Amino acid sequence: MGTKRWDPDDWSKYSATTSAKPAAAIFTSRNLHEDLDPKKITIRESRDSDLNPNSTPVIAACDVTGSMGMIADYFVKTGLGKFFEEVLDRKPVSDPHLMVMGVGDFTCDHAPLQVSQFEADIKIAEQLEKVYIEGGGGANDSESYDMAVYFAAYHTSIDCYEKHGRKGYLFTIGDEMPPDGTPKLLIEKFTADTVQATADFKDTITAAEKMYNYYHIIVAEGNYARRRLDSVKKAWTELLGQNAVVLEDYHSLSELMVSLIEINEGRDKDDVISSWSGTTAVVIASAVKDIKTTGATSATGVVLFD
Repeated sequence: MGTKRWDPDDWSKYSATTSAKPAAAIFTSRNLHEDLDPKKITIRESRDSDLNPNSTPVIAACDVTGSMGMIADYFVKTGLGKFFEEVLDRKPVSDPHLMVMGVGDFTCDHAPLQVSQFEADIKIAEQLEKVYIEGGGGANDSESYDMAVYFAAYHTSIDCYEKHGRKGYLFTIGDEMPPDGTPKLLIEKFTADTVQATADFKDTITAAEKMYNYYHIIVAEGNYARRRLDSVKKAWTELLGQNAVVLEDYHSLSELMVSLIEINEGRDKDDVISSWSGTTAVVIASAVKDIKTTGATSATGVVLFD
């Protein structure tokens, strides 16, 4: 998917119809939509096309549990347009294809993972509207971020990696601890896979990182992170190192995703920070303060530039 091209006019028209609506009037699904059901999806594809000859897949896997439902509302009203327009203007990567995932809690939710197509135009907003904002989550200190990473690793096929040796980008976004792993029973319940054992989260991350630059964005305003931010950051940093970042204002989520891509692709961190204005620059500076610019690498680990 992703054969069309982002049109700012399409976004303006779409945004005009959604900006004043409450979230409940936009996200009308009252159960898992069949188009987003990972059990019915073999592969999601990001393919080059005439309009997007050098596609770059980007996955935004957003926690949609009770404490984090504001993220989906932000994306559908503001974030999608901001993300596409900034990437197309700044050009840290070419021809972005965006996939959105809804992440819940596989221990208690009916829809712990929901998966859109990769889209390069306004269709991504239509996909996002189908997400079931279950508002669940449990008392187990984590959500199913591992399911999103598992799907990216084993159920996506992307031309940027397969044809060009470049990695895409994977962002999980939430406020809770990382899980230890994905139990066999739950993999088989919520996907079409048959597996031999629990999928250790570290192994799943390693598999996904063959194709994707993976970042976890800790939303400090989430209910869980507000109470235990230091513990959450420590746990994610042990898994991902500098690729675990804290976002203090979710209204700057798209700008942070773009900034992380820019820095990873070799742009000077200070230049990236100063390219934003006002409070956005402050939020981005705080989020990326521990990130070192090392230059982009190919999927085979070859340094493209420093």
